[in-house]
Amino acid sequence: MQRNLFTKYFSICSAVVLLGITVLGVFFMSFAAGYFREDKYQLLSRNLEMARNFTAQEYADTQYSGMLNTRNCRTIFRVLASALDADIYLTDIKGNTLICSHDFACNHTAGVISEQIVSQVLETGSFTETGNLGGIYRSHYYTVAAPVQAGDQVIGLLFVSSSADTLNDFLTEMLQLFLISALLVLVICFIVIYFVTSRLVRPLREMVAATQSFINGDFTVRIPVDGYTEIDRLGMAFNNMASSLGELETTRRSFVANVSHELKTPMQTIAGFIDGILDGTIPEEKQRHYLSIVSDEVKRLARLVRSMLDLARIEAGETTLQSKNFDVNEIVMTTVFTFEQAIEAKHLDVRGLDAGKFMVYADEDLIHQVVYNLVDNAVKFVNDGGYLEFTYRVEGAVTYIGVKNSGDGISKQEISHVFDRFYKTDRSRGLDKNGVGLGLHIVRSIVNMHSGEIIVRSVEKEYCEFVFSLPTGSARAAKRKPAEQ
Repeated sequence: MQRNLFTKYFSICSAVVLLGITVLGVFFMSFAAGYFREDKYQLLSRNLEMARNFTAQEYADTQYSGMLNTRNCRTIFRVLASALDADIYLTDIKGNTLICSHDFACNHTAGVISEQIVSQVLETGSFTETGNLGGIYRSHYYTVAAPVQAGDQVIGLLFVSSSADTLNDFLTEMLQLFLISALLVLVICFIVIYFVTSRLVRPLREMVAATQSFINGDFTVRIPVDGYTEIDRLGMAFNNMASSLGELETTRRSFVANVSHELKTPMQTIAGFIDGILDGTIPEEKQRHYLSIVSDEVKRLARLVRSMLDLARIEAGETTLQSKNFDVNEIVMTTVFTFEQAIEAKHLDVRGLDAGKFMVYADEDLIHQVVYNLVDNAVKFVNDGGYLEFTYRVEGAVTYIGVKNSGDGISKQEISHVFDRFYKTDRSRGLDKNGVGLGLHIVRSIVNMHSGEIIVRSVEKEYCEFVFSLPTGSARAAKRKPAEQ
């Protein structure tokens, strides 16, 4: 396919060049032949006029007696004819040759100009032909003719003829010159077309080779780009695609590895305890305890599957926003109340719930999931006797909501990874036995769906704070909506 593409492009360009040179050659040779023929006719006509004037003058010198000085006329005819390499001859009005530039008998004196040609010369006053002059010549000749007048009387017809073989010689020389020039141009064009075609096709060949590497799982191959032509832009797009595919492949492998790990641990636990109960290894009085552990692991698997399904729907674009105006502080308070037991167990100080109403325009169910995940993390990792703090800030069309908790916080090295799939900090692995590391990734995906952003601020041994933004809503619209419904 690569060779076919090169051959096809090279053949098309070469054919276009050959066609162009051929057409140029045809026009050039036609123009050269026409120019040569016209120039020949003009030269013959000028000499014809000189010979005709001399003949008329000779006739006038005889006082129109009808007797020409044949010797003088032949001498002049011979001089003019030798300069042109032509024949000059005078005939009467019947076509019989009277005087010729030749010294001996020739085909002019032996033959008679046809009546048709004589009539044309007399009627039009001129005659031009490329031919054998009605059989006078055996080959083609250029011939011009005109009547010779003395006053109002036509005393004869004057003809000047020159062989047309000179045109063939001229065209042959021009053709040879043109063919040599065309051959040189063709060689140069073929060389240029070859290298240009190779340069154009090379990126495509490299792309084909790169795609073969992609098939084998190697996404590190890149196409060299050294310009900004259409091919270069295609190469840049190809490289961007390769980078995206590489990142996607890395994410896929990491996702499969993480999912396998998260599924393997609870399944091994479940299988081990159930086998222990079935084969009697676990005594009957402890079976309820281990069955409760199995139940917790099953619930953990269910949470993992549910989180993965939620994430898949969000990333596939299947989750549609049902946005409306609502008080986000009310969502926060409702969520905090569900963690009442854990908050009381850790003796936490909850701040910011009395901030008042803060209207946002978003999907209430999805934002409830965001707040729940953030509060869940905050309660898990807050220190005993610490605090939970909720902050709100409105800046025009954007409202910022912050969830902050005291405690050990997150290290600088781990902050950049907290939103990654299945990522869990070293400390969270010990404190959070039920989490799977998808909560914050889902939070960021939901916030991004609302054209918002989420950031994390943390100081080790002091606090950790997550701040996300949502479109600011309208309290008036929220009050009017139930009435409209």
